[in-house]
Amino acid sequence: MVPLTRHYNPPRINLHQYCLRADEFGGTRRCHGGLAVRTLKDMPMLAHTPIRYSPDVERIDPNEAETIAGLTDAFRDILDTTSRDYGRAVRSVHAKAHGIARGTLTIHEGLPTELAQGIFASPGTHEAVLRLSTNAGDLLPDAIGLPRGLALKVLDVDGERLPGSEDDRTQDFVMADGPVFAAPDAQAFLKNLKLLAKTTDRMETGKVVLSKVLRGIEAGLEAVGHPSATVKTLGGAPHLHPLGETFYSQTPFRYGDHVAKFALFPVSPALVALTGAAVDTSDDRDALRAAVRDTLIAHGGQWELRVQLNTDLDSMPVEDATVEWDQAQSPFVTVATLDVPPQIGWDDEQTRATDEALSYSIWHGIAAHQPLGNINRARRDTYRFSADYRRGFNGCPMHEPARLADLA
Repeated sequence: MVPLTRHYNPPRINLHQYCLRADEFGGTRRCHGGLAVRTLKDMPMLAHTPIRYSPDVERIDPNEAETIAGLTDAFRDILDTTSRDYGRAVRSVHAKAHGIARGTLTIHEGLPTELAQGIFASPGTHEAVLRLSTNAGDLLPDAIGLPRGLALKVLDVDGERLPGSEDDRTQDFVMADGPVFAAPDAQAFLKNLKLLAKTTDRMETGKVVLSKVLRGIEAGLEAVGHPSATVKTLGGAPHLHPLGETFYSQTPFRYGDHVAKFALFPVSPALVALTGAAVDTSDDRDALRAAVRDTLIAHGGQWELRVQLNTDLDSMPVEDATVEWDQAQSPFVTVATLDVPPQIGWDDEQTRATDEALSYSIWHGIAAHQPLGNINRARRDTYRFSADYRRGFNGCPMHEPARLADLA
């Protein structure tokens, strides 16, 4: 293999020719999201050299501390409202879970140097737990079409820890079912969050009606190739089966010597068959939970964890989370496989206890995967505040598990 250097300038390639390939399931895997490659060994070299990480990739806004304080206040308003309504504290964002599953993450052998970074530097298998959710801070019926989230907690990882995570051995990935964040920066995120805080626990029936209207608008936008993260955030997201969708980190992270975004792609046949599949939410406020439960019981699932290396800080900015990085310039490349055996993805008693005992944060991890950009910096203190509030209100200790057997 020719190493990636600044002196090597290979021609651009048509990545779509790699969308069909035989795999371990004995058939041909359909291309998901337009690009599907397992590692750099499956394709010619990248058309551009990945940039090197340095602290200079970030630009700190002088008003950032003030913005973060405002975000914390908005989180407090949401938490005060929902804890009063429910008699217990739920998460300030992604409060409603649709399923929790346990599995193993296998880091691939033979990764090129550019990909063998951080926790992916050493091949091996790690226990993992994932949580599927909806982004709102209140427990809304699934008929309201909102973005869905997936949090992945990887256990027993080595490496220098991020601040506030020194005593742990976990690495969290927090993702959503769209490639970009709804706000470009923390200040815009604060404006959105203040609006959500004002509507928390209010006008549920009106939200259902509005969601139906917004889903029609979003469908029209997608038909002409212009999906809107904002419309989806307001309630216009389609009711798709979460297990068939790809989940993206949306924001960038340090990737050892480089900078990258992460994504989790479904690849097992049962999950790929659900891609784009609608779920009827009209008669069941927990319809997505039921759909996830049925699929996990029958099939389990397999996903590929992929990374997209930053090759140009101008066209792939670190500080603007609404810019989608060009996959033709830098495709998502597989570094690990997540396997979840068939299991019960939701049990009202046991699964809820597990959900209450865990928190997920992009700042649970190692320094080699430091979150980057102002949205991620704002998440550090606000996510910690939310977890601390929930812990204190509920009187329920939360901890980072050393192994899956530690969970309820």
